[in-house]
Amino acid sequence: MSDIKPDSQNESAADYYGANLDESAVTHLAAALADTAPLTGLVFLQGSLGAGKTTFSRAFLRQMGVTGPVRSPTYTLIEPYDIAMGDLPTRRVLHLDLYRLAVPEELDDLGLRDEFDQALLLIEWPERGAGELPAADLLIQLEPVEQFPMRRTVRLHANTPEGIHWLSACRSRIR
Repeated sequence: MSDIKPDSQNESAADYYGANLDESAVTHLAAALADTAPLTGLVFLQGSLGAGKTTFSRAFLRQMGVTGPVRSPTYTLIEPYDIAMGDLPTRRVLHLDLYRLAVPEELDDLGLRDEFDQALLLIEWPERGAGELPAADLLIQLEPVEQFPMRRTVRLHANTPEGIHWLSACRSRIR
């Protein structure tokens, strides 16, 4: 059984908790967030190796309209996507994996500072960029369920007013 509800440990409007989610429920959650995503923002994806951060990002990007390959940025560090949105301006989404950063200052070499206000960034392993990244609008924590390794526990936390607005807009889609 899958269940997504306000986080029982912190009943704030800024929190959601999904317990024992199968892959389709996690994909549904990623799609709901993609459908309500702002044009710009910062999303941190946290979890152990194999927790599903890239899988979540792939489902998010597919829902946004990416039809080509969605590659893991493990070795490239960054994968950019310019997504045509019908009559709307092209939307820029950057998927980053900071696992291989030796020091947070290496972020400067990626030229991200200009992107913070112009793109939506999905960042895996954000702790590797600590001190160099602004606060995330939305924090997504994924962990395998110990007894059921193909299922996930997912926590969402909005850190900014923009993140709270995003999560509020998404609420009816993730119940």
